[in-house]
Amino acid sequence: MSCSEQPEEYALIATEKGNIFLRFFPDEAPKHVDSFKTLAREGYFNGTDFHRVIAGFVIQGGDPNSKDGDRLNDGLGGRSGKYYGIGDKDDPDTWRLPAEFSSLPHKRGTLSMARSPSGNDTAGSQFFICIEPQPNLNNQYTVFGEVIKGINVVDSVASVFTPRKRNPNYERPDGDSPIPDVFMDVHIGTADELGLEIPSG
Repeated sequence: MSCSEQPEEYALIATEKGNIFLRFFPDEAPKHVDSFKTLAREGYFNGTDFHRVIAGFVIQGGDPNSKDGDRLNDGLGGRSGKYYGIGDKDDPDTWRLPAEFSSLPHKRGTLSMARSPSGNDTAGSQFFICIEPQPNLNNQYTVFGEVIKGINVVDSVASVFTPRKRNPNYERPDGDSPIPDVFMDVHIGTADELGLEIPSG
């Protein structure tokens, strides 16, 4: 590594279920990676929970609304980490990310960005991790990383009880919200800083 090169940075999602380590794809989704890192360094994700958990599909988190104790507004909040040309430059709550769709597939362990059904350029802070391959999401959501350690923790989060698991006809907005909550803290750093061992080769 030359003096001008920066060591690769990873993300650590710490939960009571264990740690999830993520590798980023900055070449494919530079704005999404930059936004996620920016928010994580602000502590934006700390104390939020995985508010949407669907077995065999995804676990989703990153909404600051999940800190307020009102399960019914989870999934409605979030913003991008910087102003990327979408929203009111002077109102951070309106900032959104432009889509960065690529050929990267949604496979088991994929880190992707949630967005509103109203348009492609509506992603804020909410992200999801695929539990199983989801080819129907390809070219519809921006893939910006993957789990490199702790996929068993993802499975553990996915196994938590939700109202809809007990009653498939449950209609309230919190049907896929875990009971009890699975809170997270998110940290950014090099492998050494996060205590992550990367296999050589």
